[in-house]
Amino acid sequence: MFYEFEVIGDIIGKERPRVNSYTGMIYTPNRTKDYEMLIKQYFRIKYPNHRELEGRLSVEIIAYMRIPKNTSKKKAEEMLNGNVSPTRKPDIDNIAKSALDAMNKFVFKDDNQISKMKIEKKYGEIEKIYIKVEEY
Repeated sequence: MFYEFEVIGDIIGKERPRVNSYTGMIYTPNRTKDYEMLIKQYFRIKYPNHRELEGRLSVEIIAYMRIPKNTSKKKAEEMLNGNVSPTRKPDIDNIAKSALDAMNKFVFKDDNQISKMKIEKKYGEIEKIYIKVEEY
């Protein structure tokens, strides 16, 4: 069994927890929480009657980053062909952390089930993230 879906929009990497200076409470920044909720919503739309995956899992994440506006046509073509990879923020590990935290206890029981993972950043026409979760 597998699930695969896309989340269209700006990609937000997992941000560090913050501390409220008045209360001393630790909290997750709103941008991160909102992006994780967006991932859940896209998943729910595609799989309204899903079941939680229980076996060992393989996860593939491809982050398609938008080509910068001031890029020449020749350079943009190289970027779309995969000859040039994005090296700007967000970091690849933070992208994965956002996606996995959004799916934890929702798409799968726990992220410790993941034993294989492929993560990649590419350039694309629109900014989006592709996620595939598969039992194997």
